[in-house]
Amino acid sequence: MLWKSALAALPLAMMAACGAPGDRSYSSPGAPAPAEMMMKMAEPSYEAAQDTAGGGAPVAEQYIAYAHSVGMRLPVKAIEPTMQGHIAACNAAGPSVCIVTNSWLNAYSEDSASASLNLRATPAWIDTFLSGVEAEATAAKGEITNRQTTAEDLTVSIIDTGARLKAQQTLQERLQKLLAERPGELGELLETERELARVNGEIDSLKSTLAALRQRVDMSQLSVSYETKINPVSQGALQPLGEAFGSFFYNLASAVAAVVTAFAIGLPWLLLLGALLWIWLRLIWPRIRKKKPVT
Repeated sequence: MLWKSALAALPLAMMAACGAPGDRSYSSPGAPAPAEMMMKMAEPSYEAAQDTAGGGAPVAEQYIAYAHSVGMRLPVKAIEPTMQGHIAACNAAGPSVCIVTNSWLNAYSEDSASASLNLRATPAWIDTFLSGVEAEATAAKGEITNRQTTAEDLTVSIIDTGARLKAQQTLQERLQKLLAERPGELGELLETERELARVNGEIDSLKSTLAALRQRVDMSQLSVSYETKINPVSQGALQPLGEAFGSFFYNLASAVAAVVTAFAIGLPWLLLLGALLWIWLRLIWPRIRKKKPVT
């Protein structure tokens, strides 16, 4: 029994030795317990990612927003079915994967049309779409005219907005605790409530901004443009020549009308110039010649 009592007292003696005056690690009043200190040290910062590099140092997470654009030149009859197929594929994936933001189709004639489609989708869905778009254009007897990808680094904006949000939430907790535990004069309470309302509004605004930034990272933007592939022997290829012959008499009449209009505007000035020239030659110039001395 004595040796069991001694073993039980040994940890107490070691804890007392750790709290001796020579070691002030956790002996100051109000200092957190060692376990609490270890938990705080183990909390990951907002600026660092959860995973680490090979050396064990934290790696800063990157937030990149991508935007893709694709141009397709297709036969006029394949433009609308192709675009509708892309819209159907996006809708079938669901709003959490793909969202159509804008689409339009213009038919100028039987042989000319254009269309555009804008959507937001996850990177995996867009990668699948881009990997098969060239084969799709070839199957429709068309071609890809351009492909472009741009990237925007939103790391600083997201980290800064997240840090500001965390600071405002901390201030919100302090103000709520102050209202609950320290009732004071009416003026002080009203001032605290006004400050709390301002902080709540700032938190809502920062949450919306952060959500929008993260959505740009989580769902990339994709723009697809569709234009007509002109057939050299089609009616559309000869349309400008037909329009020129069809408007021949109209253009001729317009040209004659322009000449008549210019003549009508210039006729008074011609009459005035003729009158001035007649006065100069008949009245003024003969008198000037008579005044010249004969040599």
